[in-house]
Amino acid sequence: MEILKIILATIAGTTFMTAFSYLISESFNKLFKEPVLLNYALKALRMELSASARKTTGWAIHYLIGALFVIGYHMIWKFEILPVNWKSALILGAASGMLGILGWMLIFMIPANNPPVRFGQYYLQLFFAHIFFAAGATAIYMILPS
Repeated sequence: MEILKIILATIAGTTFMTAFSYLISESFNKLFKEPVLLNYALKALRMELSASARKTTGWAIHYLIGALFVIGYHMIWKFEILPVNWKSALILGAASGMLGILGWMLIFMIPANNPPVRFGQYYLQLFFAHIFFAAGATAIYMILPS
């Protein structure tokens, strides 16, 4: 049951986050779409992938990173470091947002990785996107039995 919770929480959290990022991206006519930005990074790394394979890989990496965050949340909840509730979702979302910003700062340092992004705006959006991620993951843990 724990694996199913982790998988469902990964899907919910990453999908909520992505929906938020796409909504903000479209609303402000900015490139805040994580899978698209991952495609820029893959291209900069000169990976021999077709455009279609690169797009699929970008999405897969995005969900894989989401799974790693959920596994971290799972351990925090399993060892009762924080309870499974909305307050911990906010705390975990904020912490994840900071880690996400750090991760993207490193990704944007890849030579030839020049997406058309205003970094300050992107990082602000990314911080809030991770709160949506944590809310989606937490909802699954609150809904499914232990």
